[in-house]
Amino acid sequence: MNTVDMTAKIAAGQGFIAALDQSGGSTPKALKGYGVESDAWSTEEEMYGLIQDMRKRIITAPSFNGDKVIGAILFERTMDNSIDGKPVPAVLIERGVVPFIKIDKGLEDEANGVQLMKPMPELDALLARSKALGVFGTKERSVINLANREGIAAIVKQQFEVGAQVLAGGLVPMLEPELNIKSPERAEAEVILLEELLKALDAFPGTEKVMLKLSIPEKSGLFDPLVDHPRVLRVVALSGGYARPEACAELAKNRGMIASFSRALLEDLRFQMSEAEFDASLGAAIDEIYTASTEKTPVAVAA
Repeated sequence: MNTVDMTAKIAAGQGFIAALDQSGGSTPKALKGYGVESDAWSTEEEMYGLIQDMRKRIITAPSFNGDKVIGAILFERTMDNSIDGKPVPAVLIERGVVPFIKIDKGLEDEANGVQLMKPMPELDALLARSKALGVFGTKERSVINLANREGIAAIVKQQFEVGAQVLAGGLVPMLEPELNIKSPERAEAEVILLEELLKALDAFPGTEKVMLKLSIPEKSGLFDPLVDHPRVLRVVALSGGYARPEACAELAKNRGMIASFSRALLEDLRFQMSEAEFDASLGAAIDEIYTASTEKTPVAVAA
């Protein structure tokens, strides 16, 4: 796949994007969920080696291919690694899966009800390296906890500033202003986020498109204006703490949104499984998430 092919697949492909981008802070939890306890490693390098083995097992499983998984988000260490002598992004592309890279370096402390991204002074170098490896796009996450318009406006402003830098580097940004689904002000915050995103999209210079990765809205269909916006390539949804059945049920109520799940994709996989058991479990999860991404549930509209 070249860039044109990848753009077309992300814009209109039937399927979802796998999030395989657990970073240093979330790796121990991901390994524990996989059945690997913390006493299985003694150094950070050993820990990353174990998570890389898990990702290799996922990426090379027969069920993980471009028929239903149209993209995959990688952690930087994974992008720089190889599988059977080939760079990981190249392996994904061969399997028909469009590669993305997580670029954010964690979150600032909360202020005005939100957590902005920490500075990324080496971003231009990372973008150049990623593009050279065939990576199509990036993902950058910040978090909204409260319905504070000043804070949400700051989140959106930062996301679009980073997005412009990513576009200048030749990649497509996936902006992720995650809204905490446990927020006591969730519904109000979602409306503010929608308003701020629409303002930013309308004012965004140039003609290039961005992607949006958003928490599944409490009010089904709330983000339809973003799905339809001419500056948006695709709107994808994070599972945000939902278990897979609930995440899929909620996603299916939202037209045009496809999944970009991490925990909800991997929650049933275990280190101890045979290869056949592993692929069967992964395949079942892929099928469920694919269906929620492509077959939408009609939602009754109140009179």
